[in-house]
Amino acid sequence: MKTPEELKQIVQEKYGAIANQQKDSCCGSGGCGTPEAYSLMNEDYSKIEGYNADADLSLGCGLPTQFAKIQKGDTVIDLGSGAGNDCFVARHETGETGKVIGIDFTEAMIDKARKNVEKLGYNNVEFRQGDIENMPVSDNVADVIVSNCVLNLVPDKAKVIAEIYRVLKPGGHFSISDIVLVGELPEKLRQDAEMYAGCVAGAIQKKVYLNHIKASGFENIIIQKEKPIIIPDGLLDNYLSASEKENFKNGAYGIFSITVFAQKPGLKPFKQMNKTIKTEGNCCGSNAKASCC
Repeated sequence: MKTPEELKQIVQEKYGAIANQQKDSCCGSGGCGTPEAYSLMNEDYSKIEGYNADADLSLGCGLPTQFAKIQKGDTVIDLGSGAGNDCFVARHETGETGKVIGIDFTEAMIDKARKNVEKLGYNNVEFRQGDIENMPVSDNVADVIVSNCVLNLVPDKAKVIAEIYRVLKPGGHFSISDIVLVGELPEKLRQDAEMYAGCVAGAIQKKVYLNHIKASGFENIIIQKEKPIIIPDGLLDNYLSASEKENFKNGAYGIFSITVFAQKPGLKPFKQMNKTIKTEGNCCGSNAKASCC
């Protein structure tokens, strides 16, 4: 079994290679060799405002920014920001008064993202190289955190979720897309599914994933979107009986892409005219001051 350091080195090398070439396969697995597999994991960003084709390397498995409830003026952090695609979508939502920080482990990805942001001329989007298990960000900075098929690649997912909690402001929230498992897949099927669909090797059980979030102190945990990763019949036939195959197709167990929302407890500051005012309860009640509402 590889050590966490060895796994991180593999990720750096793989994604460094992807950054220096054209679009790779889904999740950068290097094994998604068919158009069918390519379309399984990726979601279509092309009609979303803020989308930038140069920043889309087709490495995600969801549309977390679509579900992230980003408001004008928010500070948004994207974990595993790649060439900057989700950052630029988030920047459209947060506007010129907000700020977007992309964090990525791979130097080549950071270089590519910085070139993209320079071409776009945005002065409120920045990219920082760092390990999301130990984010290069101070406490209580972000209103919103997004991530697209990245925690799956990290050895210590509980540590990343704890870091997300640290970095979010009280009342802040995250929306994260990732790959999870339901039930135990036969090891051979899991290995072949990794080659077919990518991003499976590091996937953990859905219940364990959600328990990490709950154990870190988050509340209002919601699965915003869930879809099965469809493995072709020819591959399933090699490992599953007819009844097992039916259960797999019905979602009794299998590989899923999920988008999860959760909130850090606390009151979220109320933004007005570039000033931050801490709200106490419902500021727009019958006795509210005009300056609040």
